[in-house]
Amino acid sequence: MSNIADENQIPKIPDLYLAHYRFLINQGPVELREEAKTKLFEAIKENNMAPFYKIMVEELQVPLDQSFYNQMVAKNEEELKRLDEKAKNAEQNEGETEVNEALLAKADYYAKIGDKESALAAYDSLLKRSITTGTRIDIIFTFVRIGFFFNDNNLVRTNIEKLRELIEQGGDWDRRNRLKVYEGVYLMSIRDFKGAAALFVDTLSTFTSTEIMSYQDFVKYAVLTSLISMKRVDIKKKILDAPEVLEVISDIPHLEDYMNSLYNCQYSQFFRSLAKVEEAHLRSSRYLLPHMRYYTREMRILAYAQLLESYRSLTVASMAQAFGVSEDYIDRDLYKFIAAGRLNCVIDKVNGIIETNRPDAKNAQYQSVIKHGDVLLNRIQKLSRVIDV
Repeated sequence: MSNIADENQIPKIPDLYLAHYRFLINQGPVELREEAKTKLFEAIKENNMAPFYKIMVEELQVPLDQSFYNQMVAKNEEELKRLDEKAKNAEQNEGETEVNEALLAKADYYAKIGDKESALAAYDSLLKRSITTGTRIDIIFTFVRIGFFFNDNNLVRTNIEKLRELIEQGGDWDRRNRLKVYEGVYLMSIRDFKGAAALFVDTLSTFTSTEIMSYQDFVKYAVLTSLISMKRVDIKKKILDAPEVLEVISDIPHLEDYMNSLYNCQYSQFFRSLAKVEEAHLRSSRYLLPHMRYYTREMRILAYAQLLESYRSLTVASMAQAFGVSEDYIDRDLYKFIAAGRLNCVIDKVNGIIETNRPDAKNAQYQSVIKHGDVLLNRIQKLSRVIDV
């Protein structure tokens, strides 16, 4: 896996780990914020990110170190002047390829120091020039990363659409796989877990996109999105038995217990693991934090439904014991989901029994035919009235 990644690795421009630190400072668990702040400002200093420094100072409402800022601005200007001279020399003495390379280096530099508008303008200028399809695709990939870096979903979405078209016209195998990873991250961020899981699973054995996340993080997201969206038989085949998952799962805290306990119907262990996954992975993910309550709720429903499928009825006490929680908790939690039509069962409070009432497949089909038949009849009646008139 690592050898493939090394061969196809592209620069971290912009560096999405900095966007992760920015998220942790603003929204992450309190205990992670100070370390994230230290790492963020160390990276700003190391890369002379004057434009991004100004953004962060305003966002975090901390004093601007004018001397430090001026030093970084001077170094940015010096590097940009050097890149301009390189481009000018290429225009006078070399070919179009060298000119394009020099202009690309300048656009990359803007992206690296966090100057979003200058970077987008520089890349746009390049796209108007005569460049290869491969270079054009790589620039659009950078647009997507800039979108992820600055939480600009519109920039991400529009450029993923452009990538689909360009790759159909002439994208190689590596770029096709890279697009699946980028699109999977976007779909996960907008709560399309099913779409994200399909793309992640499809690229488990071919992942090379280390510029967007580490392989461990990629496996983590593949597992989390698959468990909430896939059927049990597919989870076993594509996740639990996948060699790519098994290779790193033990290095990701709580995740192995989480997926195995759900599949093996160890519900009290699953509930404990879900709480740990929420704390360790959902709260600290800028892609999943906005969906954390939804995710944990859906996983509880999934586990409840999985247990109830095995019984016509069972006591509230035995279900509470299975999940390692109080009877009162089970009663309140199930009530919400039953009332919302999410679980096919009823609670007999007097006798403390849960009775399942799931409709069978034939009955569901019958109800569907009746519903669609009524709609069709109404349309025919409206049409006949129009014709009569």
